[in-house]
Amino acid sequence: MATFLYKLGRLAFRRRRYVALIWVALLALAGFGAASASTATSSSFSIPGTEAQRAFDLLEQRFPGASADGASARVVFKAPGSEKMTDPANKAEVNKVVRELKSGSDQIASVSDPYAAGAVSKNGSTAYVSVSYKVNSMELTDATRDALEDAGHAAQKSGMTVEIGGDALQVMPETGATEIIGVAIAAVVLVITFGSLIAAGLPLLTALIGVGIGVSTITALANVLDLGSTTSTLAMMIGLAVGIDYALFIVSRYRAELAEGREREEAAGRAVGTAGSAVVFAGLTVVIALVGLAVVNIPMLSKMGFAAAGTVAIAVLIALTLVPALLGFAGKRVLGRKARRAAEAPDGAEAKPNMGTRWARFVLRKPVWVLLVGVIGLGTIAVPAASLEMGLPDEGSQPTSTTQRRAYDLLSEGFGPGFNGPLMVVVDTADSSDGKTAAKQVTDEISSMKGVVAVTPAQFNKAGDAAMITVVPKDRPSSVETENVVHAIRDAGKDIKSDTGAEVLVTGSTAMNIDFSQKMNDALLPYLALVVGLAFLLLMVVFRSVLVPLKAALGFLLSVVAALGAVVAVFQWGWLGSLFGVEQTGPIMSMMPIFMVGVVFGLAMDYEVFLVTRMREAYVHGEKPGQAIVTGFRHGARVVTAAAVIMMAVFAGFIGSSEQMVKMIGFSLAIAVFFDAFVVRMAIVPAVLALLGKRAWSLPRWLDRILPNVDVEGEGLREQLGETPEGGTGHGDAGSERELTRV
Repeated sequence: MATFLYKLGRLAFRRRRYVALIWVALLALAGFGAASASTATSSSFSIPGTEAQRAFDLLEQRFPGASADGASARVVFKAPGSEKMTDPANKAEVNKVVRELKSGSDQIASVSDPYAAGAVSKNGSTAYVSVSYKVNSMELTDATRDALEDAGHAAQKSGMTVEIGGDALQVMPETGATEIIGVAIAAVVLVITFGSLIAAGLPLLTALIGVGIGVSTITALANVLDLGSTTSTLAMMIGLAVGIDYALFIVSRYRAELAEGREREEAAGRAVGTAGSAVVFAGLTVVIALVGLAVVNIPMLSKMGFAAAGTVAIAVLIALTLVPALLGFAGKRVLGRKARRAAEAPDGAEAKPNMGTRWARFVLRKPVWVLLVGVIGLGTIAVPAASLEMGLPDEGSQPTSTTQRRAYDLLSEGFGPGFNGPLMVVVDTADSSDGKTAAKQVTDEISSMKGVVAVTPAQFNKAGDAAMITVVPKDRPSSVETENVVHAIRDAGKDIKSDTGAEVLVTGSTAMNIDFSQKMNDALLPYLALVVGLAFLLLMVVFRSVLVPLKAALGFLLSVVAALGAVVAVFQWGWLGSLFGVEQTGPIMSMMPIFMVGVVFGLAMDYEVFLVTRMREAYVHGEKPGQAIVTGFRHGARVVTAAAVIMMAVFAGFIGSSEQMVKMIGFSLAIAVFFDAFVVRMAIVPAVLALLGKRAWSLPRWLDRILPNVDVEGEGLREQLGETPEGGTGHGDAGSERELTRV
């Protein structure tokens, strides 16, 4: 592989104008496709194989006019002072709002009259109007949203408090500013790392081109492939992070080759042949982790994984072709003044050991202590993970500044928390001899359950073979008590089916969230096994070792559990919550653990591959195990540190989002990268390798014969170029001591 990539790098360097033109043309083509594509709607959300989904499908089939997947809103009114919502003046205002809503948009399916529907609280202080739409929230027009928001303004002037809840006002969170902050921090880190504006700008430029192509392609295909707007957000987040990192790896190796006195084209070829091999395998692990999300069998998540994996593949191709092409345009200015002076120093000059060298030597002196501190530290932080509770956030987790959160609080005060997440029970009476009796039995059974405050009478469809029952639980939608109510109804439904032949199914957003969380729980271990297993095999091929991939996988698991512990402490327990803008503690978003495992595993393997391949390269070329660790850190520590800081900056930018879900993802990914890069890869990994010595690089002979030799270290390339480990280009000579001392 190294030989092929070496030739590719030289070709891209020589034909740099053509290569740059091809990528610019691809960017323009993707941009044109995105601009001419129709506006994307939200991806259809389905959870195959769950009861909530079966009930939802049954509702659409038996109640065709009910718009089961349509958006909904609740306009909540609270009377001023000691007044009641039943007072004539207040009642007139509410009726006026109902009329305005009905005539406000042709997307509205129905608007309920609170006085006819019994939607007035017992003390008369609060009332709400339910609004149903024919389309989902992402398909609502701006005019429809404006009509909804304007409906209560007149009532507010009369002194009433009016707030609006529901998913009708749900829009994708704006993240543009946070991405700009992440890119700005990345730029500063790159300038400090390279000491050259050109070298710093190159990874940013290529990453933005890659993300531009990836996100534009997703936008262009969104309607055709039913991709939601969250898909492009994920692709942008990951594509930006890995795009900068991969280009950073290639540019740093190119500078190192120039520092050894290579010609520019030769340096580009060698950079792509060696660091490029690490980029290919690092990219493969990220792709495996993202494509592996399909194991969960949730179409939306699978599509997000595939789209993000495509963006990562583009980042790898850009690193292997466009980066060496742009290096050709940059000339020796990519080195910066300090690096150029170091390269021009006399051959006998001893370079001052950099921070990476000094840290590696410290770890070699105290490997047991470093290992113990790292493992015990992460283990302690991981303790809260044992209390992990998973669910999906409701409107109660929104900031108090939003009308959705205020509407949620008004409903909780006036009617009880359960009114924010009613359950929809569907009774399929097609196989029942007496459907009405069966539906009444279901209603009576649910009414007697603990944790239920209200049950509406069964409403049958025109054919009389299905009924809908609305159940209001006592507690808020994301509570354990509400989950227990759902399970209790389902358990009772089994007995009712055996008695009457009628099937009882529970759906609604609350039941959907519960089933989604359960599905994510069930998929976590199989997903972990698949991703870690495939990556273990891949790393075994890369490192020609069993112990090194095993250590990589175990270290990753330790950092992920520690990150989960930190997330539980902040978002579930509320520790330091105010620092991160957490206004409402609650269960951890059910998608987050499996999502974090997928993304962080891929990124963690980037650092593992880049850092440890440099160690193995030194070992293969004749250095002792301890010296190989020092060499790997001398060349790679600063680059990996910069890559991790950039990654953390990109992810941490999302902590500023107003959406709890985006905030949680940003925090979890940033903290997981911190633990994995700085504790596991920079401390635990060298400590373990120091203790293992030569055994770390051993491979049983029978396994050595089976595994393909992909030559990541460039040993075959060196032989082809007529070099030997002692041939003046090994990592122990004086020229190499100057290499990347400052990079």
